[in-house]
Amino acid sequence: MQLKAKLIAASAALILAGGVSAQDLVVRIGHVGPTSGAIAHLGKDNENGARMAIEELNAKGVTIGGRKAKFELLAEDDAADPKQGTAAAQKLIDSKVNGVVGHLNSGTTIPASKLYFDAGIPQISPSATNPRYTRQGYKTAFRLVADDVHLGGTLGRYAVETLKGQRIAVIDDRTAYGQGVADEFEKGVKSKGGSVVAREFTNDKATDFTAILTSIKGKNPDVVFFGGMDAVAGPMLRQMKQLGINAKFMGGDGICSGELPKLAAGTLADGQVICAEAGGVEGEFKASMDKFKADYKKRFGIDVQLYAPYVYDAVNVMVAAMVKAGSADPAKYLPELAKTSGYKGVTGTIAFDEKGDLKNGALTLFTYKGGKREQLAVVR
Repeated sequence: MQLKAKLIAASAALILAGGVSAQDLVVRIGHVGPTSGAIAHLGKDNENGARMAIEELNAKGVTIGGRKAKFELLAEDDAADPKQGTAAAQKLIDSKVNGVVGHLNSGTTIPASKLYFDAGIPQISPSATNPRYTRQGYKTAFRLVADDVHLGGTLGRYAVETLKGQRIAVIDDRTAYGQGVADEFEKGVKSKGGSVVAREFTNDKATDFTAILTSIKGKNPDVVFFGGMDAVAGPMLRQMKQLGINAKFMGGDGICSGELPKLAAGTLADGQVICAEAGGVEGEFKASMDKFKADYKKRFGIDVQLYAPYVYDAVNVMVAAMVKAGSADPAKYLPELAKTSGYKGVTGTIAFDEKGDLKNGALTLFTYKGGKREQLAVVR
């Protein structure tokens, strides 16, 4: 009896030390993004969005199936590298996470999605835009933003119809994201009778673009589109100025960050850059987005970079499905996640189609003036 009492006391002490009661349901949410490397500022932004959601859920005291849930964030770094991305995915699977929010890049999201599917673990990407992600037939894959068909195509049409681009050059970084969005941009240009006078490529770690920009300069473009990330776009813009290329510069969400003016080292002319973010809020959602941004700055001491609000919504949508199913078991809440419709998040109303894509996804067009990002329009 004395031994039994000691064992009970010891287990009670362990439970108290961890802040978890014997009745609590521990729910592990995995997050993966590049928190090291050239776009670590974007990866950390995403991770912060997840952390904020987890902290708020724990403060609310959410119950799932009649048990109080204790949420834990398991955060992994994929350095925007596909191999590291699949290693991070396997680590989360081995840790028996209940769901995953991530990855940030299409190039890491797509290979990791096969592992999550095989393990039966729901995955919501807050930012991967390559169409292939949700077209592989994996019922575990969801995304909270419009895809490259919408994003690239809209930018391509905008280049011809609004910017009146006559001679358009296209560069991509050969990643799944960069090449994908550039291909869709080119289709959008051609659909409106525009002319693509050059198609060049670089890589996502390059810093010297003299050869390709010199070649492009000879074609006298009025618009240059880059499919890639801000860490490459910044030096490219600097070198365009050095070479006297005065074309408008366009890109997708990868370049559309608050860091771009700094990365371009003050070489941005007002209105020179036009970019689109896969997402956007209008009307009633502006107030909730403004509140999120203020709360984020108060919590982390920095401004939102890009996709933190989408990560925040992804965590909450996942947990809402668990609550509805009365279970955090992936097999049990996955059907409820797939049926998500009319969920009011900070990024808008969330509903998934049969592929796991966001229904009626918005795009926000931006430019830069005085070194600050300025919204032009929200389009659907």
